[in-house]
Amino acid sequence: MKKLLTIALALVLVCALATASAATTLVIGASSTPHAEILEAAKDLLAAKDLELEVIVFDDYVQPNLQLDAGDLDANYFQHIPYLEDFCAQNGTKLVSAGAVHYEPMGIYTNLDKAYTIDTIPEKAVIAVPNDPTNEARALNLLAAQGLITLDVAAGQTATVLDIVDNPKNVEIQEFEAAAVPRMLADVDLAVINSNYALQAGVEVVGTAIAVESSDISFPNIIAIREGDDRAELKTLVEVLQSEEMVQWIKDTYGTAVVPTK
Repeated sequence: MKKLLTIALALVLVCALATASAATTLVIGASSTPHAEILEAAKDLLAAKDLELEVIVFDDYVQPNLQLDAGDLDANYFQHIPYLEDFCAQNGTKLVSAGAVHYEPMGIYTNLDKAYTIDTIPEKAVIAVPNDPTNEARALNLLAAQGLITLDVAAGQTATVLDIVDNPKNVEIQEFEAAAVPRMLADVDLAVINSNYALQAGVEVVGTAIAVESSDISFPNIIAIREGDDRAELKTLVEVLQSEEMVQWIKDTYGTAVVPTK
């Protein structure tokens, strides 16, 4: 009887220790490049804190927020705050930022067969831009900064093509879903591309940017969570992604295409 009691107590202790040491798993939605890559690189640092990640890759900007709001994801990582705020306003979702990790300067890319510079862009050039409100405004402001168009100053970061007040070269702006813009570059003269999609497409498709957003313009990419979700695991995720180790990894891996916020 004594032996059986000892065995039983030992089993209880083993189970208790196993439960105590079991890692928590977070399901995170992310764009493939650089977001999912950054999350994968952080896994060892997170494992040391008993936190595991299941990373689900999305190729659009809509489903990660819808699935986060529905509770299918614990967090997502692909967007900046202006996009998140506009999405919530348009869709009635209650999502917030848990912390910023990096920003991606938007760039102007030229059709590789035409190889324009800013100074040689011709009359009536066709320029592809993202069609979601915040990234379209960024794209138009970048074109304006290069002198290709002039925008109504009141439009700011809500600018659309309707806010173009001067178009000296009569460029034609065509709007596409952000992920599709790199694919359109072969069919237009120029494209304004989000850095993550440019990285994903590769230099053999888009080349290198002929102009980029000023370093003074920052749209940090964030970890988004449901409003009121204050789990310690989510705070740990952000802390690790903002750590010195991850800051250095991002710099070493992406150079100036992806800039840590810390």
